[in-house]
Amino acid sequence: MKIIVDAMGGDNAPIEAVKGTIDAVNEYGINAILVGKSSIIENELKKYDYKKEKIEIINAEDIITNDDDPAMAIRRKKDSSMVVGAKALVDGLGDGFLSAGSTGALLAAGIFIVKRIDGIDRAALSVMYPTLKGFSLLLDAGANVDCKPEYLHQFALMGSIYMENVMGIKSPTVGLANIGTEKGKGNLLSKETYELLEKSNLNFKGNIEARELPSGDVDIIVADGFVGNVVLKLTEGMAASIFSILKEEFTKDFKTKIGAGLLKPALKNIKGRMDYREYGGAPLLGLKKPIVKAHGSSDAFAIKNAIKQLIKFIDKDVIKIIESNNHVLINNLEVDNNDL
Repeated sequence: MKIIVDAMGGDNAPIEAVKGTIDAVNEYGINAILVGKSSIIENELKKYDYKKEKIEIINAEDIITNDDDPAMAIRRKKDSSMVVGAKALVDGLGDGFLSAGSTGALLAAGIFIVKRIDGIDRAALSVMYPTLKGFSLLLDAGANVDCKPEYLHQFALMGSIYMENVMGIKSPTVGLANIGTEKGKGNLLSKETYELLEKSNLNFKGNIEARELPSGDVDIIVADGFVGNVVLKLTEGMAASIFSILKEEFTKDFKTKIGAGLLKPALKNIKGRMDYREYGGAPLLGLKKPIVKAHGSSDAFAIKNAIKQLIKFIDKDVIKIIESNNHVLINNLEVDNNDL
């Protein structure tokens, strides 16, 4: 298996991208292609011990930044590491692509270069959302702010396939993010999506309110990209605020510092349970080739784990399963529409 890595994407590129890739090559036995400025990548590679034949370099002189307009950058920056990496994936030079670069640009590269699976209307950004029971898969987390019920139906299908095959959860449960748990709650999009999910063969558990999301009562949280992104960013902000408050309180005086020392192992465990680095990346579901988006601030540990997720994504042939199940989904929707 060969993984293509955008070596220039992310806040800590190329240092952490290169190190994380080498760690993955050494630990998982894969081959890799690093895409970016070859002279810079070569200098980084010299710092480590690895089997030289396991890592290739594809030169790309340009870089897409978070300040660039995503769609415009994909069209204009043809020699960027992200565009070159996506094209290498399409050309069959590797089995999957990982980038910690601009989320919008990576999504645009997926849509314009890699293309969507036939019958899938929108690709979804899928992130692991920390809960009391571990993690739930939240999709869409920001790729599609305006959605139709059919899109959310497809998100639920793709999320279920991913969680069952990659995360090993048998018959994963699906919840629809909403302002109330009752069937009739929400806007028109929520109500129509509820009807589709209720009729589907997915393990749909109904609506779930925002305050219930951290409980982990469902394995998959379905939302349009606007709601999903708000949920994700609010959770990240609340977690950061809570840890800041704890730090402030625990360092007030000598007594609290002693208490902090006693609680340090427990606090470390709590922080670890909410650490995105454990899963490393968010799959872009609905594309013809496996792509995973790593967090922009990923370190080598996160990059390595994102590659691990990508390996599972590829090994379990998730895209082929989505393709086969999507034909059934389309047929079911056509039958439902004919009945109306």
